[in-house]
Amino acid sequence: MSRASISLLAAIAAAAGLAACANTAEAPGGAGVCYHMGQDAEGAARFNVVARDQPQIEFCAARLEEMRLHFLRIGGNKTEMIGAYQGQFIFIDRAGVKFGKSLNGPRFFALARTGDGRLAIPGAIQREIDGRPVAVAPN
Repeated sequence: MSRASISLLAAIAAAAGLAACANTAEAPGGAGVCYHMGQDAEGAARFNVVARDQPQIEFCAARLEEMRLHFLRIGGNKTEMIGAYQGQFIFIDRAGVKFGKSLNGPRFFALARTGDGRLAIPGAIQREIDGRPVAVAPN
């Protein structure tokens, strides 16, 4: 392969990478507003207001967890949920809650599930020697 061919392939790959980044959704930035992210009929991201006047991102995560559990109780089967709060994404799954600046970027692990399914700060969870969560540490 010639040097020009390699340069052309690198330019095409870079353009494709930028195009892929341009198609990702951005989290809404409304102050204190908690959103659930869904999809419309065309598959584009859609943000629905879940709660207003939320003082911190952890409160928004709690509202999204309430919504997730409510849907499971009425027969839903979706165990993962994505939300947004002040320009950041919130990812809820069976392991706990993670925050991220983008849908595909790195995620910060914020809240872990205790042995009984509640959410807690990871350092506050007491664990067995094998790593299984047993309880939340007393204050």
